[in-house]
Amino acid sequence: MNIHKQNLAPGIIFVGVPIGTARDITLRALDVLASADLLAAEDTRSLLKLMDIHGIALNGRKITALHDHSGDGAVKRLIDAVKDGKSVAYASEAGMPLIADPGFELSRAAALEGVAVTCAPGPSAVLTALALGGLPTDSFHFAGFLPNAKAARLTALESLRDVRATLVFYESPKRLGAMLADAKKALGGDRPAAVCRELTKKFEEIRRGSLTELAELYASKPPKGEVVVLIDRGELETVNSDDLETSLLTALDSHSMRDAVDLVAKAHALPRRQVYQAALGLNKEKG
Repeated sequence: MNIHKQNLAPGIIFVGVPIGTARDITLRALDVLASADLLAAEDTRSLLKLMDIHGIALNGRKITALHDHSGDGAVKRLIDAVKDGKSVAYASEAGMPLIADPGFELSRAAALEGVAVTCAPGPSAVLTALALGGLPTDSFHFAGFLPNAKAARLTALESLRDVRATLVFYESPKRLGAMLADAKKALGGDRPAAVCRELTKKFEEIRRGSLTELAELYASKPPKGEVVVLIDRGELETVNSDDLETSLLTALDSHSMRDAVDLVAKAHALPRRQVYQAALGLNKEKG
């Protein structure tokens, strides 16, 4: 494999790296890793191993660790290096930088400081899972990692109930059973879903079924490896105008308009704005 060393312009280059199979890296990403003046990574050992696999030498360069515990100093040093005319390549532990990844702080700092930023794109666990999951891909909502605590996780899932898109989550294999059980409770057990495990790796596995079926499957048998969970969009209840008017009139008999609108919107899984407009129409008719 021929790697082309280049004179890179000063700036930050976010480098997409494989999510599993090392050969999924792009030729441009290899060129950038070989050419950048400075290297930074979420996991320095992972990047060093990847470079070693592809025969890219450090040539005296050190890899700066940039993760959740690095502090502001690491970001400042990288930004200052760019201002001094250096090129900086940043790679996450796996996949595209900034997607549920600490590289966001570097991107934000670069934007605030007016530092040039570009990207050598590569694999993404989100897009790979969507390609394999068998659920609609015309619209999707990436929700990242859910909270660890059960109550907070349920609240977060309930807030996504009416999102008209396939929901995509990263999840720890140890919490997968609990997460699916909470999703079943918050979103409904009949929703189609898929658990995508170890994508692009030797033991890649896609399990499809309803949330009820998958919650039962993983209740007492946590899987191993990296996990992406897909959940299909729900079917929103269809409410005709007469039913909506009846519900509003009943609620308005004993509640303020604000409370009545909240109650009816929640009961029929409708956008609050739609119900509020209907309530205003009723008031005009009464007036």
